[in-house]
Amino acid sequence: MIAKSTIIPELIAPCGMNCAICIGHMREKNKCLGCRGIDENKPKGCRKCVINSCHILKKNRMLFCSEKCEEFPCTRLKNLDKRYRLKYGMSMIENLKNIDKSGISKFVKFEQKRWKCMKCGNLLCVHRDSCLECGEKR
Repeated sequence: MIAKSTIIPELIAPCGMNCAICIGHMREKNKCLGCRGIDENKPKGCRKCVINSCHILKKNRMLFCSEKCEEFPCTRLKNLDKRYRLKYGMSMIENLKNIDKSGISKFVKFEQKRWKCMKCGNLLCVHRDSCLECGEKR
């Protein structure tokens, strides 16, 4: 059983991924704390994420790739975005553009509505085609 969840700004990764809707964060056992959290329960790929450890992000103390980066969107972000658009119907680049346009608070409110299961009210998982709680298709 997955508990109802709330999306908070700290769960939005530098690449625009909403970690609150990631299966790693939503699972009960060995829950990942998101890209901005400690590495302890992160999947191996997330621990070694080139985007999250980008020297430009660190040097300029940027919260998001889109802030001051002249390379935005870089090749790595474009490839990640393409994979997520094709497999899961979500664009990280679009997320970052929405954050830049409306601010993180409005983006989080939008995401809370966008990823809410219409049947049970829990957050939907981007990596699954149905609600983890009630099984309703998204």
